[in-house]
Amino acid sequence: MLKLTPKDYAALRRHGEETYPHECCGILLGRTDDAGTRIVTATARCGNTRTDSPQNRYNIDPRELIRIQREGRERGEDIVGFYHSHPDHPARWSPTDLAEAHWIGSSYVITSVQLGKAAITNSFELAGSDEADKRFLDETIEVG
Repeated sequence: MLKLTPKDYAALRRHGEETYPHECCGILLGRTDDAGTRIVTATARCGNTRTDSPQNRYNIDPRELIRIQREGRERGEDIVGFYHSHPDHPARWSPTDLAEAHWIGSSYVITSVQLGKAAITNSFELAGSDEADKRFLDETIEVG
């Protein structure tokens, strides 16, 4: 399960609207409780560095990722997931999303942005033991 505050949930959806018709991307920071629930305490917007097809692909600059991870650790937060948008496409993961996901045990949140307006937001846990058997599992989002 992934728990988000109403503020963080609204922020990641708004980010998708603001970058439409391109994909937005960002990082979810927080902690994982003893039951395995990822609790988001902050979101960090990232720039989409894809120049070849930003309307249907995203990339987070590794330097930005490391900076956000370092700043989060200073506050006692870990990276618990990532988010991005799908402009005019469903909030379901694509084969490219799976191929480019590497943080096993993290949440991957996708918001469908239809004609510039955030529609459905879904989350998926990247499960498996390594790259060879990684897979996405549907994950419940709790906002509150």
